[in-house]
Parts: sequence; C-alpha cells; structure tokens
Amino acid sequence: MSETPQTTDVAVSDAVLLDETAVAVRAAGAALRERFGEVVRYQTREELMSALAANDDTALGILRPRLMRLRPDAGWVEDELDGGALPSGEWWVVDPAEGNVNHLHALPEWAVTATLVRDNRPVLTVVHLPLTGETYTALTGAGAHLDGRPLHVSRTTDLGLGIVATSQARPDEDEKVVRRVGSSITSMLFDALVVRTSVPATLHLVNVATGRTDAFWQFAGARADLLPGALLVTEAGGQISDAEGHPWTPQSDSFLAAAPGVHDQAVATLSR
Repeated sequence: MSETPQTTDVAVSDAVLLDETAVAVRAAGAALRERFGEVVRYQTREELMSALAANDDTALGILRPRLMRLRPDAGWVEDELDGGALPSGEWWVVDPAEGNVNHLHALPEWAVTATLVRDNRPVLTVVHLPLTGETYTALTGAGAHLDGRPLHVSRTTDLGLGIVATSQARPDEDEKVVRRVGSSITSMLFDALVVRTSVPATLHLVNVATGRTDAFWQFAGARADLLPGALLVTEAGGQISDAEGHPWTPQSDSFLAAAPGVHDQAVATLSR
C-alpha cells in the first residue's frame, strides 16, 4: 500500500533521524520477538496469509505512527512486493517482518527494516534482527555500521574462494525467472567456493556488508527487500549493479551486490 507524499523540508538532520528510526524499528522488533517461537500451522493459503498479516500488523502498529511523526509529510510504502520507481519527494519504505514466513516456521532468519528514500535514492536505513539484537544502519555518505561499529565488505579477489548467495524474490514467480535462477545457481556452483540459497534477501545483504559473504544476486525483486541492503553494501564499500554489470535501479530485472574484488567475476558467471 502506498500513499502520496507532500513536499517537505528536512526538519532534523539525517543523522538524528537515523537514530530515531532505529528506536522505532527496535520497538517493532521486540513486539515480533514476543510472537516468535511456535511453528504456526495452517491448512490453506488464506490461513497462511492471515498469519502473515497478523505479524505485519503487529509491527506496523508501532512503526507507522512513530515514523510518520518523524516525517509527517513523507509517503508510505509497506507492500514488500512493490517494485519500480517512486514519485519524487520523501518516502518511508518499510518491511515490518522481512522473512515473515521464516518467523511463522520458527526459523531465526527474519528482521524489521525501515528505509527513507528521497527522490528515489535511499538516504538512511535500519535493519534490526530481534533474535540476536543486532542493528545494522547506513546513512548516505557516513558509512554503514553494526551496533555502531563500522562495516566493510570482503577484500576477496578470487570468486573461487568466495561465499556467494541468492534468494527467492517472491513465492509465485513466473517460469522464466525461476529457470534463470536455477541456471545462475548452477553457474555459481562451478565458479564459487560455496553457494547459499535462502530467504530473505536483506539478511544476505547484511552479510555482504559485513564481509561475511562476498556476493549476493537476485532476479526480479522489490524495493523493500533490496533498498536497505543496497545502501548498507554501498556504504560499506561494496559494488551494486544488475546481473549484467549495468547500474541498478528499482526498475531493474536483476540485482547484484558484491565486494569490488569479485564483482566483475560474478557478472561474468551470471552472464554465462
């Protein structure tokens, strides 16, 4: 769901805004953590969607009023499957339960994210992992951090020594994209040391930003699962493009984030 913003002046510094955003995201994460631990059973797609929505609503009930108080004239995007460019101005792009299906299955890979986009460029982002307590932040021009510690991507220069990862953009992807994902994994299995496949994308991207893994790619995708990690990786010294090495935008049909030393090798592998 999206709502159109009005023009707004920057009332507080982006650094202060980042800190206040982090407080809101952590609070939403704490609420989801209280709901975590039991595998949610469902018999139909409708029951699954209802359980996913309940998690979203829990986090949004905290996130939305707090973030809108910080930027009352900003637009709002909370559909994690939305893609493409946004109108000009400021927008909050949030994923209240990134990895929501994992949460329902009592798997630990999930997070809460909030990103402020200004004229289609991410300005600041917060990614919070409630189960570990980790909070990843990035501010344009000021670097990426994990709980205040600066991040830097891997210095690996040989893809054959690298750990790479990919993710599933959405459950009901079309056949062409699914086959493209499969062939890309096969290619990476020949060229990289280890290939990891799981959801959600954001958690792979924080691993690239921290240097734990060397590259992440995905075909298709949406703003909410790529924008936070894209800013984190860029501010940590990484390189962002589409799978063919061209500049990435939210309209691109592929995404690649990599350490500079393996980026071109990853492009060559994915283009094969």
